[in-house]
Amino acid sequence: MSFPAPDRTRIKICGLTREHDVDAAVAAGVDAIGFVLYPKSPRYVNPARAAQLAAQLPPMVTPVLLFVNASADEIAVASAGVPGACLQFHGDESAADCAAIAARCARPYWRAARIPVQGGDTFDLVKFAHDFASAQAVLLDAHVEGFGGGGKTFDWSRLPPSVPAHLVLSGGLTPANVSAGITALRGRGRSLALDVSSGVEADGPDGKPQKGIKDADKIQQFVAAVRAADARYPIAP
Repeated sequence: MSFPAPDRTRIKICGLTREHDVDAAVAAGVDAIGFVLYPKSPRYVNPARAAQLAAQLPPMVTPVLLFVNASADEIAVASAGVPGACLQFHGDESAADCAAIAARCARPYWRAARIPVQGGDTFDLVKFAHDFASAQAVLLDAHVEGFGGGGKTFDWSRLPPSVPAHLVLSGGLTPANVSAGITALRGRGRSLALDVSSGVEADGPDGKPQKGIKDADKIQQFVAAVRAADARYPIAP
């Protein structure tokens, strides 16, 4: 996933578990596909399954491997099976941990920042970005119990106006609210990308999203909403 001087907002779909959903995301024109290698997640896939799904990706679509407090050896083994993958750290990994593991695997990495659902200004995002200056990007997710955003948004308006990092907005994004997220965050970092998971999942019999099962129509709607926002608010050269 390439960040410098984008001519459009980059999109990552995360938490895929099926070939059909990988194909649907690629067909919609996304830039990256995320695989969750955290065993406690309902969207978990093991390293072999992640490698199998990533093998379907065409050139220019980046696989991203998400880890939570995994060991360096586990990450090295998983990344070896997915050529060209980016690493995404969502746990308690320190800046030194992330840099050392990324160097060992010869891969770029993203670091998740867990932003309070209310009162985002209580989290020092500028300091966080400085601490993780070796990261390719800082991913902004809602701080909920456990790890991952849980489909929750945080107060975008309370983030600092200037962050020295490429930003990836995550947490509770849907086709309905993504335009507002782009408007709120565009220009606050070196660039802005988007990461969606629950917002493009298929509804189950109870009307709630089925974790790990994506909906091709929702993916198309999400991408269309992003492109419409780009048309209304062009990215400055």
